[in-house]
Amino acid sequence: MFTSLSRAARRRAPVVAAALLALCGMLVWWLAPFGSPAPSGTVTFSTGVPTGVYQRYGKLLQQALAQDLPEVSIRLTDSEGSQQNLARVATGKADFTVATADAVAQYQRDRKPGFERLRGCARLYDDYVQLVVRKGSPLRKVQDLKGLRVGVGQDGSGVRLIADRVLAAAGLAPVRDVRAVPAGIDTMPGLLERGELDAFFWSGGLPTQAVQDLSARASVRLIPLDAELVSQLHDVGDSTRHYRSAVIPADAYAKAQDGQSVETLAVANLLVTTEEADADLVEGFTRTVIRSRDGIGRQVHPAQLVDLRTAVYTDPLELHEGARRYYRSVKP
Repeated sequence: MFTSLSRAARRRAPVVAAALLALCGMLVWWLAPFGSPAPSGTVTFSTGVPTGVYQRYGKLLQQALAQDLPEVSIRLTDSEGSQQNLARVATGKADFTVATADAVAQYQRDRKPGFERLRGCARLYDDYVQLVVRKGSPLRKVQDLKGLRVGVGQDGSGVRLIADRVLAAAGLAPVRDVRAVPAGIDTMPGLLERGELDAFFWSGGLPTQAVQDLSARASVRLIPLDAELVSQLHDVGDSTRHYRSAVIPADAYAKAQDGQSVETLAVANLLVTTEEADADLVEGFTRTVIRSRDGIGRQVHPAQLVDLRTAVYTDPLELHEGARRYYRSVKP
């Protein structure tokens, strides 16, 4: 009798073992998290000069990302601006950055290292070109800058790119007709205030803190850049089609503008990465950019202009698959 029971038990053992394995498999499936593993690791975000909008935006976005992507460590690095930012991302020295659409188009046009790897995540806010002079200055238009000391931005900046183009559109050779000073927004206001510059160009979101601070402590004003000048810019080539005529609202720099709006030109900023960036990471990054708009916008006004309806338009960059996945998920 003992022998028959043992044989029966042995016959049932494989069935019991299979049932236990199936049960364990179901428990593992039930207890395991659904979907892909959460993004993790360290990514580098190239921003801008310390007193510029890129840097302030980057710091606040870093805080938002820390909550939304807790396994991802975001490392911020200062830069001279759009051109340097693009070079860093395209060559693998950074993972994400912000750059203006005209700088992206020029980088592609020049076929610089890694240009074909660049991808867009979101259209953010517009930069407005600001040509600042002392209020008592006789300067009234760009052509009046001939022979004068003009801050044109650092060599790797988007400001330098657009300042050179504006000067050329006004009939001035940037190298020969003005005394170009390659300084950034962290130093140009002080140079103007001390009389070491006659004017300076800046391209940034409104208001830019450094210009706002300058207008609060010194008498300065903005020189208008009219629609005719923008049309002349468009004649330069394909990479200039991203400029549009715009108006700096009267309250952007109240003391500098005396209640008057100022004509200028604007260009979109893009959140940029590369085609190799992990799709889950890019999706999460893009989601945080859109969701954090109001929170960041309370401290950095241009961020209020990030709009889900237009964020998908990252021309001249192809949209990254991870960003595309996010936009599809929130499509009505």
